[in-house]
Amino acid sequence: MAAVGSSLKGKTMFVSGGSRGIGLAIALRAARDGANVAIAAKTTDPNPKLPGTIHSAAAEIEAAGGKTLPIQCDIRFEDQVREAAAKTAEKFGGIDICVNNASAISLTPTDKTDPKRFDLMFGINTRGTFVTTQACLPYLRKSANPHVLMLSPPLDMNPKWFQHHVAYSIAKYGMSLCVLGMAAEFKADGIAVNALWPRTTIATAAVNNLLGGDKLMRMSRTPDILADAAHLIFTQSARDFTGRFLIDDTLLHDVGGITDFEGYRADKTSPLALDFFVPDASVPPPGVKVMPLPMKP
Repeated sequence: MAAVGSSLKGKTMFVSGGSRGIGLAIALRAARDGANVAIAAKTTDPNPKLPGTIHSAAAEIEAAGGKTLPIQCDIRFEDQVREAAAKTAEKFGGIDICVNNASAISLTPTDKTDPKRFDLMFGINTRGTFVTTQACLPYLRKSANPHVLMLSPPLDMNPKWFQHHVAYSIAKYGMSLCVLGMAAEFKADGIAVNALWPRTTIATAAVNNLLGGDKLMRMSRTPDILADAAHLIFTQSARDFTGRFLIDDTLLHDVGGITDFEGYRADKTSPLALDFFVPDASVPPPGVKVMPLPMKP
């Protein structure tokens, strides 16, 4: 596997929805290398149920050793996204990595999915991913090793992934369809486009508030596993490592050589819960055991 080094020092990363959770973890991992990170997210004021703002994220990134640019940005509006990308490139001299992390979720059946909620999920997940990548594209084309990453699942067309929450699944798979098409479209430019997805549930506010509360949080891994997996992707050769739908622990095992995943567990006394959208054919690394997550919320 072609790699370009182990550090992101001096690289510039643009992260959508990076004020908390997985997006912030990916940003902090890059910051520890000395990377520049633009946090493009909506939250500027603290929320008890959703801790973290662009300002608190910026402070953490600076403390971790990176340079940062917090930008209030709603990726449903392309003018805001284009302005955010331009500000990032102006401050840091370009953009090397685009992380499409922002996502909206509503695990509701068809008759209980309000059209406004449908539009929100598509506006952020699918359209937001397209618009954000598009805005970063002129700068990525000038980068020595450009990467685009979607936090989205493998394209597994099993009806069980759709039947309980059709709207959310289509919106999330829309991000993965961007990977499928853009990886081929940008291959000649040397821009890598990949998808990354967790095997297990991840201990984030979304899991706590929407899926299973404290019990499922304990059955989850920390966002650090996705941060380490993303870092591994970004240090690969963009011309060679592209168009892939990656599961975090399989990538870390097969490419990163990691054999011990215990450190990623939120609670070592609880079993791990399998996340949505992990294909049945995806076999976990040796020693990793997960329990099925009920399909119906």
